[in-house]
Amino acid sequence: MAVTPSPTVRRKRLGSELRRLREQARLSCENVGQRLDCSGTRISRMETGRISVRPGDVRELLEVYGVTGDRADELVELAREARRKGWWHRFGPVAPSWLEPYLGLEAEAVRLRDFQSMVLPGLLQTEDYARAMLRTAPGAGPADDIEQQVALRMERQTVLDGTAPPELCLVLSEGALRVQVGGPEVMRAQLGKLAEVADRGQVTLQVLPVGAAAQMHLVSSFTMLDFADPADPPVVYTEHLTGGLLLDDPDEVRTYCVVFDRLRAAALGAGQSIDLIASLAAGSG
Repeated sequence: MAVTPSPTVRRKRLGSELRRLREQARLSCENVGQRLDCSGTRISRMETGRISVRPGDVRELLEVYGVTGDRADELVELAREARRKGWWHRFGPVAPSWLEPYLGLEAEAVRLRDFQSMVLPGLLQTEDYARAMLRTAPGAGPADDIEQQVALRMERQTVLDGTAPPELCLVLSEGALRVQVGGPEVMRAQLGKLAEVADRGQVTLQVLPVGAAAQMHLVSSFTMLDFADPADPPVVYTEHLTGGLLLDDPDEVRTYCVVFDRLRAAALGAGQSIDLIASLAAGSG
């Protein structure tokens, strides 16, 4: 995967800056919409990144906000970067639109804090494990689509092999390790991959044992993403049966930070976790 600026991150940053400039000018979305002969809803959707913003739109907005010169040029260039296609676009329809924002954020994150309660994270799945998961998923598509989805998942994993891979901090429920996805041989290989990845310096892997998991039963899987630039605040991603949700409200993000720290405190240490994974791998089959 080529290391290029993520259009998702750029769109998010651009929207935040446009909102900040509007509020600094003491204008509502409706005020701005009236001046530009569009709806206030359209202005709001630009700021939240729900729609792509053309460089010309940014120029018009900045004129309203009184922003000129180099700063205006920087934001227009940011709009151009935000409209470029991400690497995942070549996978076409097998990359669902609701997943695309997360893929863009994942590609540029410098730290990922991930809790998985039922399945192993996509970044660490083997091809056979991913294939078995996708085949049994509700609404699974034809075999060719599944193979493309597996390829997409493997492409995501190249972020861990780059010159500056993100810090990866994982808490996995013991239950996710014990579910026989694809059968014993597939699980043996998958558990072996987990043990191998856990040996990497930027990875911390902990297992939440069954007893502790029962105490945290209300916590569903989530991923927290942190970025190098202070202009890009952390976000939380959660996934459900038919889509995903990105949360960036500071109070919500702080709540997830607290929960993740509690999960880590309740989980086994890194060494004990690797021992458990090795034991489960030896017992597979």
